[in-house]
Amino acid sequence: MAFSPAQRPVAPERHHNPGYWCNIRANAVTTLFISDLHLQPGRQEITRHFLQFLAKEASGAESLYVLGDLFEIWIGDDVDTSLAREVGTALRSLSDNGTPVYFMHGNRDFLLGDVYAEMSGMTLLPQPLKLDLYGVSTLLMHGDSLCIDDIEYQQFRTMVRDPAWQEHFLKLPLDQRQTMAAQARDASDTHTASAAMEIMDVNQQAVEDVMAQYDVSRLIHGHTHRPAIHRLSLSRGSAERIVLGDWYQQGSVLRIDRDQCDLAQLRL
Repeated sequence: MAFSPAQRPVAPERHHNPGYWCNIRANAVTTLFISDLHLQPGRQEITRHFLQFLAKEASGAESLYVLGDLFEIWIGDDVDTSLAREVGTALRSLSDNGTPVYFMHGNRDFLLGDVYAEMSGMTLLPQPLKLDLYGVSTLLMHGDSLCIDDIEYQQFRTMVRDPAWQEHFLKLPLDQRQTMAAQARDASDTHTASAAMEIMDVNQQAVEDVMAQYDVSRLIHGHTHRPAIHRLSLSRGSAERIVLGDWYQQGSVLRIDRDQCDLAQLRL
């Protein structure tokens, strides 16, 4: 796994709302972070904007990190779709032209594997991942493992992240996998609609525990679709938790360079 000097991996595995539109900054060597695009065939406009983002801003970045849920659903690298090919081709072009692309699994695309990663030029990351990012100890996660108050979801997550379960699922016929995935998505939507809003967010103690465990002063994650920069006071000193936004009604990107950290919405 090749990281730039500014992004050396150190180990494996009240808040400010940005609330403003931000244009691309020129002539800055920047690391980009995105998550929760939930690309799917019925959302062609978002896919188009994502491809533009890759061709324009991302092409001038030091690297691009995708922290999960790039796709709304992923049931195996053997499923060939025009969307997967189009996105994979664009990511491969970005990587081939000198911008490394790193991918961390989300709760929707945790079955994305080595075959698609190789085809699209992405490096799969362990989770969590600790980086020394421009001199700041930083932990990257998708974020769903921090939502420990949602017991029903955590039970589901434990099941589907089991390598034995995944091996069994990927051997099933395609139509059976599609049916099971559709049922799981419907169940997730129903659960999300009925669950209390508090349990859908991260647990503050879980955040503090994982930041202490990895000895970091910054945590970056997605999943909750609640973009913000939270200022924290931990036993080791001041810290921050940066939550990436989703790509539904707007885009969301975190730009970090040696001088500043900018969480912004993209005009779509």
